[in-house]
Amino acid sequence: MNYTKYLLPVLFLSLVACKQQADSSDAYGNFEAIEVIVSAESSGRIISFLPVEGAGLQAGQVSVNIDTTQLYLQKLSLESGFSSLGSRIHTLDAQLAASRVQMDNLKREQKRVEKLVEGGAATPKQQDDINGQVALLEAQMVATASQKDAVHAERRTLQVQISQVEDQLIKCAIKNPIDGILLTKYKEQGEMAAPGQPLFKMANMEELILRAYVSGDQLSSIKTGGSVTVSFDKEQGLQQITGVVSWISPRAEFTPKIIQTREERVNLVYAIKVVVPNDGSLKIGMPGEVIF
Repeated sequence: MNYTKYLLPVLFLSLVACKQQADSSDAYGNFEAIEVIVSAESSGRIISFLPVEGAGLQAGQVSVNIDTTQLYLQKLSLESGFSSLGSRIHTLDAQLAASRVQMDNLKREQKRVEKLVEGGAATPKQQDDINGQVALLEAQMVATASQKDAVHAERRTLQVQISQVEDQLIKCAIKNPIDGILLTKYKEQGEMAAPGQPLFKMANMEELILRAYVSGDQLSSIKTGGSVTVSFDKEQGLQQITGVVSWISPRAEFTPKIIQTREERVNLVYAIKVVVPNDGSLKIGMPGEVIF
């Protein structure tokens, strides 16, 4: 029996159906994520870097620890100097207290000599001597108070330095800035890290971005904040979800080689970004389609 006459129409209808399904999408692109590169803020040897690529990371969780031995010793040295200056301040306070007692005694003696000079019982030289002693003690008290102010200023400087070291100690424990997946490790445990040097790259996979391309004629069909339908391949077939247009490029560009728009004759296209929720089905780099 000749089945050719029945088979050809079926194949033709299948091809037409596939073509209609392909033409139902308005734009094509690939899924991407907002990637965050986490860098070191201090120098030292990495003593722990436990997460592996592909592991889930929580915001605020420590992923990398950098050796803090030298910073800790520096902090101890500064704290020792800070305590020493505190003892010096107590010594200067005691000197000022003793000088005040001595000043009170000299003031009483000064008044007694003044009365004796008025009565002729003491000489002007004796009055000059007591006045000189009072003036000298006053200058010594001013100098001591000035030393105390200088020590206080030095102590404040040390306190700032201690705070700086404490901040550096905190930054030796590298925390994840967001919830996401560890994509790439640039360093391993035992290697040296330097300030500004990338340690790892992560991305939030709860929401992905479909970067697609549309022609100028299609711009009137979309707007920022508008909802669109996004479809992608899954084991059960083509799955559709709702996305939101978050960005439309203000400039046209030549059609990327990996992208085909609905109208293949169009040379210039506009890039758009569509934010879609991800239940774990979407991966970075997967192709997707947009239906307006």
